[in-house]
Amino acid sequence: MAKENGKSDGRLDLVLTRVVNVPRALIWKAWTQPKHVKKWFTPAPWTTVDCEIDLRPGGIFRTVMRSPDGQEHTNVGCYLELIEHEKIVWTDALGPGFRPSTKPFLTAILTFEDHAGGTRYTARAMHKDDADRQKHADMGFDVGWSKALDQLIAIAEHIKE
Repeated sequence: MAKENGKSDGRLDLVLTRVVNVPRALIWKAWTQPKHVKKWFTPAPWTTVDCEIDLRPGGIFRTVMRSPDGQEHTNVGCYLELIEHEKIVWTDALGPGFRPSTKPFLTAILTFEDHAGGTRYTARAMHKDDADRQKHADMGFDVGWSKALDQLIAIAEHIKE
């Protein structure tokens, strides 16, 4: 089982951990296939209208989120580490091919561990400083990432491939 790198820093990290009644393999598919990401990734009433994934270290992870008033926000990053059904690490500090980003905000470490009745899901959003961590908290990390996970759970039973 893959372990999370390093220890969480409560001053700079925001963490969501929950046991969910969804197998790791389905969580993996929900996170790694654009057709699934678009169904759950952005907490409603926002939507994810586009997603591009090149599932390899240095590969692109891009989403386009649309606000309720129609404004679109594109987020581009790259994968750092992938362990099938266990771990996904991506960041917007780097773009595809590990090119430095002009607006780094977070690195996400997602781990999926077998747990009685499902999966222990942990999402850690790491920030470079207190200001970015606070900005993400103020944007609604706890509610938003929890709602997105609820949406992932809701679509999981329909994931086939």
